[in-house]
This record gives sequence, structure tokens and C-alpha cells, in this order.
Amino acid sequence: MAVLTYPGVYVEEVSSGVRPIEAAGTSTAAFFGVAERGPIGAVKKIFNFTEFQTIYGGFLNGYFLAHAVFQFFNNGGTQCYVGRVASGADTATVTILDRGAAAQNSMTLSAKSSGAWGNKFMVIVDSASADDPANDFNLTVYQDNPTPDEDPVQVEAYENLSMNPASPEFIETVLNTSSKYITATVNTANSNQIAGYSQSAPITLGGPLLGANQRKFRININNDGYRTVDLTMALAAADLSDLDDIRAAIAATIQAMTPLRESTPAGAYNVTVTVQDTNMLRIASGNTSAGSKVEVVAASDPLENAAGALRLGRRNGGTEVYGSSAMRPQNTPADDFFFLGDDTVAGAVSAVQPGSDGTLPLNDIDYTNAFAWLDTVRDVSLIAVPGIGSTAVADAGMNYCRNRPLSDCFYIADMDRDDISLEDALQYRDDINTPNSYGAVYFPWLKALDPTGLSAEPINVPPSGYVAGMYSQIDAKRGVWKAPAGTEAVLGGAVGLVTDLTDIQQGNLNKNKKSVCVIRKFPGSGIVLWGARTLSSDPEYKYIPVRRMAIMLRVSIYNGIQWTVFEPNDEELWSQIRLNIGSFMMTLFRQGAFQGSTPSQAFFVKCDGETTTQADIDLGIVNVLVGFAPLKPAEFVVVKISQKAGQN
Repeated sequence: MAVLTYPGVYVEEVSSGVRPIEAAGTSTAAFFGVAERGPIGAVKKIFNFTEFQTIYGGFLNGYFLAHAVFQFFNNGGTQCYVGRVASGADTATVTILDRGAAAQNSMTLSAKSSGAWGNKFMVIVDSASADDPANDFNLTVYQDNPTPDEDPVQVEAYENLSMNPASPEFIETVLNTSSKYITATVNTANSNQIAGYSQSAPITLGGPLLGANQRKFRININNDGYRTVDLTMALAAADLSDLDDIRAAIAATIQAMTPLRESTPAGAYNVTVTVQDTNMLRIASGNTSAGSKVEVVAASDPLENAAGALRLGRRNGGTEVYGSSAMRPQNTPADDFFFLGDDTVAGAVSAVQPGSDGTLPLNDIDYTNAFAWLDTVRDVSLIAVPGIGSTAVADAGMNYCRNRPLSDCFYIADMDRDDISLEDALQYRDDINTPNSYGAVYFPWLKALDPTGLSAEPINVPPSGYVAGMYSQIDAKRGVWKAPAGTEAVLGGAVGLVTDLTDIQQGNLNKNKKSVCVIRKFPGSGIVLWGARTLSSDPEYKYIPVRRMAIMLRVSIYNGIQWTVFEPNDEELWSQIRLNIGSFMMTLFRQGAFQGSTPSQAFFVKCDGETTTQADIDLGIVNVLVGFAPLKPAEFVVVKISQKAGQN
């Protein structure tokens, strides 16, 4: 409230008390399975199948993660998480020696992730074509050509890489952030570092080496900053025809300087200036490190410039060699490559680790342990392990969904690929030990064209990816309260069913609380989802849309009333809660999400002195009671036909 100190009009903004609640997402899926490549131990969100291929690779024979993700997007999905499951997988690597006189390990190049896929890659290291061959190098990445007897295919190229961690072209920084295929790990224990130096081009001797006013140049030592070296006093009594006198003057002048920056290494200005091969000057930093360097440029006034006459600096034909130069990897042998995971330990190669996919097939525990990767993910709604028909995995998946803090996920289970008969389906359902309303199982598997093109005949694929995509499509078009089934739930990308069930056979999967969701093929409709039941024996949550609607309400309200925490616990707060939740429920009612022709028939929101007693207030508790009348699918439509008698 404004402090009233003078007569006049005061204007304040007052909250209306309305804080809209946003409906939680219901169709972000998470798929777990075997992939060609990609990170292990965590999930990654992707937004299209092209992104999946970039990160996780292509289709694998006998494993269906890629197939499921492809069909998820093909049937209406928009975003999903992917978790690559592997056990004992190794990463393809090759370790390359440096160029020091006593060679040490320069760096290790590794595939971006573990798996045998990394053995397909190779690199060429070249310094001759770099812009600064004294310090930098180029690296080109190749991949095995899938066409027999063809040369490897270049997939990436990086120019002017550096071994200096302070450089923006540091190889670890560049590869680890830019490459789709490989990473680099520089050997931090490498001691082949030198004092960076600047060496002049050959100087013509035989007379005065400097003009009357040529007494200055600018120097940058270890990135301390460019500053002027004024040789006027040091050369006062020197013989300007004697290169050693000039050498001594340069050394004395620079050594008298002090660093400009606090971060400049101690002793950097304790330079060593020498004459090389009788006619070249070398100025070496007083510090030995990967970042050590000496750069020389012309003086600000061209008439005073000594750098040109002494041919110091790269612009005057000289060379500048950094402390990291000897740490660079050796060049690739002529007409050869460094092979990741598949090279010979000889020459410049000091170590090799072959990439492997580990133990396949995986055990159930490998998949069930992966569910924990979603513990910190808040926006996932659907979970599936495509093609894994183990009832133990299905049990674990449904229990994980139920036991999450908000019970905010729904599990879509596949039967085993060998479950092709009605009896197989019934037995699978009976073997599920802890069925609940947080999961559904679909039967049978589908037939689809082989995306790899290896099989001319359709292949058998699990339904979970198709189903999750259809959930997403129906949610977007109709709402989560609409059962994801019926003639509008046509599965794109399916060309047939492994098993065609009759009406009577489907009846056996419906009755006696079997609750198996069947996929059927009907003339004029195509292949459709023809079931919408959870695996629960609780009649309140027998249907998939009822359970998923309850999940959506729970998460939406939870997220939408976080502002209430620590507010004063009295009628003003209760009325705001009723207003906000009531507005949210009214919006859903107008969209047709509930039974009932009036709001009072469709839902209620109660938060008052009856739900929250004085004892609750003393304990800091607010109790809110929200009820809704769920829409349930018209699963059995009965049409009675009779003759009309008594016509005249």
C-alpha cells in the first residue's frame, strides 16, 4: 500500500485473485531400448525422427526402439524422450602420440558414444595445410562406405585446431561441442610443453640493421597484452651492425618490464633472446606452458618500426611457436588413417579400445533399472519398452508409473513377438502379477514395411510406438478424455496384423477382467485400435481415458496452485483456490471433458471450513476436494430392432 503523504489521487494495482491453471501435457512419451549409438544412463528429448537418427542411429535388426520412435511421430506424436539401454558396452577409441622429441600421448579420440558403431570411423591429422602450421593442425573425420570396395566417406572436417586450452579452437572444445561422431580428450599430464617464442626470418647482415629512428616494436607475451618495446636507451651505445648487440638490447628492455595483468604467469617477462643460425633472432617467453607465446607486431609509427627491419613477427616473415606446439598429435602416415577402435598399436598410435555393444540380448533388469532415468523428468506422460514382451518389465513399468510422486505416467505394454495366438495373449495377461490402472497391454503385433529395405516382405513390429503416437493424436484432436480407440484411431504405417482376431476371440480378451486391448482390421476402416481398457480390476479406473484424465487433472492442479504455499490459511485463500480450480474445471466442462449437462453435475470444488478444520489450520494444512464425473467410452453399443405392427 502506498504511503499517503500528500493530498492527491493514488493509484495501485490490485490482484484479481485469478491465477489460471494450465492443462498439463498428456502425450510426451518415453521409449527405452537398444540403439546403435547414443548416450547411456540418461534420457534425451527429441522432436522428430531425423533427430533420433542423428543421436541414436538407425534401425537395428531384432530391436525395435527406432521402429517405435518412427511410428510414434508417424502417428501424431510430437515429442518424446529416448533412453538407450546397454550393458557392458565399450567406446571405440584411438590414442595418438605427440610430436615431442620424447613422444608422449597427445590425445585420445573417441566415438561420441559407446557401441560397435564407433569402429566405422577414422581420422586424418594434417598440419601442412593449416593456416599456422607451426602451431595448428587440421582434422578430418571419415566413415566406412556402406558400398563395398568404395573409399571411406568424409563426414566432418575441422581446420586450424589448437592444443592450447585457452584458444577458442582448442580441439576438446571444438570436437566435443560440434562433432556428431567423435570427441577428443587431451592428455593433461603431457609435459612436452615449451616456452613459446617468436623467431625472425633470416636477416641480411653486413651493415646497420636498424635505421636512424627504428627503435620500437610491439610485443604480446602470454596474452598479457600488446605493449611497446622501446630500444632507444638500450641501443644508445650499441653497434647497430652487430646482431648480438641488438639481441642484448631487446633482452634488457623486455626483462625490465612488469606484467600488466594479474593473471599473467610469473616470470613471463624474464625472456630469453638468442641468435639462431647467425642471422635470426628468437625471443622466448620466460614461462613454459601450453598457453605460452610471444607475438611481435609493428610499432604504431611506421617510421619508428624496428620489427620490419629485424623481420620479427609473422607479418614480417617470421614464425611464432606456442607452448602447445609440441603437444600436437602426429600427422597421419601417408595414405593412411587413424582408425577408432580398429587400429594397430604402432608408430603414432599408442593405444586402441574397440567399440562393442556389450551383452545382447539384455536382461529384464537392464530395462527396469532404466525407468529411474525419468525420476527428475516432470513432463513425461507415456512410457514404453518397445518389443520387450516380458511380463516382469510390464509389471515394473506400471508400478513405476503408479509410484512416481504424482503418479503421472501411463505404461503401454507390448506382448512378446512369439505371442501370436489367443491362448498366448490370455497366458501373457495371466502372468502379469501386479496389474493396475496405470498401464494397458495391446495385442497383436503389427506388420510393417521394412524401413531398412533388407526384407521384401513386411516385418513384424510391436504396437507400442503406434499406440503412443495415436494417444498423442487423439489428445490433440479430441482431448485426453476421449478413448484412444475406434474407427478414427487408424494406425498409419501398418500394413497388416500378425493375428486377425474374430469378434468372439476378442470377447475372450475382454471378459473375466482380462482387459487386453485388441488391434483389429475392419473393411473400410483399416487397422484400428479396438480396445481402451487398463489392466485394473477397479471398476472406477477400468478405462484408459478415465485414468489418463485423472492424471491430467492431478498434475494440472498440482502445478497450478503452487502459489498457495505459505499464504495465510483462511477464507480468503480458500475462496481463491475455489475460484482458480473452478475456472479450470469450467473450461474443461465447456470442452466436453465431463459427464453432465450442468457444471454442478459435472464437477465440484470444495475448500472451506468443512474440508479444512481448525486442527488442520494449526498444522498448516489446506484440504481441497475436487470431484469430476468422468466420461466413459460407449464400449458396447446395443441397437434393438423390431417390426412395427398394425400398419393399415
